[in-house]
Amino acid sequence: MTKNLVIVESPAKAKTIEKFLGKDYTVRSSFGHIRDLDKGDSAIDIKNGFKPNYIVSPDKVKVVNELKKLAKESEMVWLASDEDREGEAISWHLFEVLGLKEEKTKRIVFHEITKPAIENAIKHPRSIDKALVDAQQARRILDRLVGFELSPILWRKVKPSLSAGRVQSVAVRLIVEREREVNHFTSVSDFRITAEFTKKGHKKAIKAELPTRFKTEAEAIAFLKQAQDSDFTVNHIEVKPAQRKAAAPFTTSTLQQEASRKLGYPVAKTMLLAQKLYEAGHITYMRTDSVNLSQTAILGAEKEIKAAFGAEYSAPRNYTTKNASAQEAHEAIRPTYFDHHKAGEDPQEMKLYELIWKRAIASQMANAELERTLVDINVSKAKQNLKAEGEVIQFDGFLKVYMESQDDEDDDDNKDILPPLKVGEALDLTQMLSEQKFSRPAPRYTEASLVKKLEDLGIGRPSTYAPTILTIQKRGYVVKENREGTPRAFQTALLKGNEITVKTNTENTGVEKNKLFPTDIGILVTDFLNEHFESIMDYSFTASVEKEFDEIAQGMQAWTKMIDRFYKPFHKDVDKTLENAERVKGERVIGNDPVSGKPIIGRIGRYGPLVQIGDQEDEDKKFASLRSGQSLETLTLEQALELFKLPRTIGSYQQTPVTAAIGKFGPYIKFGSLFASIPKDKDIFEITIEEAIELIDNKIKSEAEKVLKTFKEDADLEILKGRWGPYIAYKRNNYKLPKDSNLDQLTFESVMEMVQAQSKGKVGANAEPKAKVKAKAKAAPKAKAKAKAKSKK
Repeated sequence: MTKNLVIVESPAKAKTIEKFLGKDYTVRSSFGHIRDLDKGDSAIDIKNGFKPNYIVSPDKVKVVNELKKLAKESEMVWLASDEDREGEAISWHLFEVLGLKEEKTKRIVFHEITKPAIENAIKHPRSIDKALVDAQQARRILDRLVGFELSPILWRKVKPSLSAGRVQSVAVRLIVEREREVNHFTSVSDFRITAEFTKKGHKKAIKAELPTRFKTEAEAIAFLKQAQDSDFTVNHIEVKPAQRKAAAPFTTSTLQQEASRKLGYPVAKTMLLAQKLYEAGHITYMRTDSVNLSQTAILGAEKEIKAAFGAEYSAPRNYTTKNASAQEAHEAIRPTYFDHHKAGEDPQEMKLYELIWKRAIASQMANAELERTLVDINVSKAKQNLKAEGEVIQFDGFLKVYMESQDDEDDDDNKDILPPLKVGEALDLTQMLSEQKFSRPAPRYTEASLVKKLEDLGIGRPSTYAPTILTIQKRGYVVKENREGTPRAFQTALLKGNEITVKTNTENTGVEKNKLFPTDIGILVTDFLNEHFESIMDYSFTASVEKEFDEIAQGMQAWTKMIDRFYKPFHKDVDKTLENAERVKGERVIGNDPVSGKPIIGRIGRYGPLVQIGDQEDEDKKFASLRSGQSLETLTLEQALELFKLPRTIGSYQQTPVTAAIGKFGPYIKFGSLFASIPKDKDIFEITIEEAIELIDNKIKSEAEKVLKTFKEDADLEILKGRWGPYIAYKRNNYKLPKDSNLDQLTFESVMEMVQAQSKGKVGANAEPKAKVKAKAKAAPKAKAKAKAKSKK
């Protein structure tokens, strides 16, 4: 019998906490939520005040039974899940399912997993905060209602198997709108003048620029000609002090943004690594929108700064959270111990920890002191003067440790150190350049910049950013891709050695790296929802819903009333859309086929976007799939006609034709019955027979290595090597193989028994997904019938 049972939500957290508590404490994990809303129609009783029907997940039954047994044997149960709304809900579900009693249950919370923090939490327990639970419950129920009622509409009116979510749909809308903004942007050019000078006795270049830009190349060259015969002198010098202030310590969103910019981590990866660091006791809780530091942390940082850098680098300060809707009183994300400069189990964790340590320690360091110099340079034969800017760091302060990155892709703001200059001093021109510059549209979103935009709009909270971005990509509404740019000509004119050289250059424009692009189905669904569910897709409305969740968390309103206010008008829109909305096909007539004269139509087919020659009634229709990076909205007639050149015969290999085509999973090489994917760095229209043969040989080799065992009794039965271990393949279906199977001892009869058993129980790798798709397809008319029945009542 154990005296005290402590329940946390993760095994790693349990392992860390167990080290700090004595033999009177047993620490166990619930492995996250132990129950959730039922998956079927009975999940929410709308007529009975939106009463939720929670069920214990099948994979948690064993855990629940073990915890029940331990709880009965314990004198006291300590619920120690995270202190945000999700963690509070986990504690409440444990209390309910385990049948705990208030007098034998205590709720403890902590910002960090350290011995002092855990001991302090034990000394100051509290009861479960039902307001926080209600806020989590309201979000869960509202999101289920929206998804459950919108998804069947999308199946009927757009395409089967689609789904929609309240926050996710708004996030996709942001990406769709930005994409259209980029596509509709018309770039204009102007001409920028830059110059390099030197002063006698100094080799250091003085870089200057004309403050205004010329609209035409002729005006820019005219200025160069004026400069050709000019003298250059220092007209005015202004020296002024400046400061740079350290950024606040990390919140969830700023950590996600900076880890993306500095380390290249996707948002979900950052949160996974941060969770591991937190559970190992290295950092404070990683889901927070607070920039506040505890007094203990400020003192710890001050001590470390003075020891490592000197007293002049220390400037203790606290930051205030600007976000009025900040959730619970968490701290910012910081190291638990500032004297631990390194932590983490692998290089990725260690890099993230270093970033967190540097940001937190820098926030407590002195400002950087700068001297900024502005120089006005006279051009004797011209009316306009050039400007040079430079700065010198007089005291580096926090810059000794950390410099915040920016999303701005322009690097033109870098300021050089200038040599000593005097008014009236003559300068020697090294060169002057006129360069054509083009205006650019707002940049496409990265995961990090999308998080910032959602936060700025008040949409979502620290716990929802990463899941939202992951979900919209999983659903196929958004893709994260690199895109190659296109060549563009630009003009330059160089004045050097008293000669002007005019030249046409080429640059690569539109290069994108790890940017978010909407897919054609993402655009179609967004347009449909915008038309029929204006409030759901409205940014201000979505943000106001978040504020109402905050009010519920503060005990300012009842969650059922908030849900009721939302649901009634929403459900009316659902009924109206089911009844009146036309089915959308996303069709676009791109042009006419020059050979047949038939229309070329772009649309979304069963396996994705495609183009076809001929309308739906045409018996001789031809089809072609779009290439990666192409969109139905922007596809030109020329690009569409190119697609119909596929499949393309490349040549032959071993007297067998080799062709290239585009399929459901992208471009591929076909060689007899073998299919080999074409890598992204190869163009389907340019790939050579030699390159294709290399792909074919590699595929043949990998297929041979994949087969672990065959059976002479039936050539269709094989044991194959898969990503998660060996499995059974039989007549185009896959079946599970027990992990402890000895391949040498497997007989034809024993393997066929497994196949037959799994076929009856529908647990084969292929059987289960098919069953789910059918269930979804049947649910749509059922949902419509239910909606009609409710509206009549």
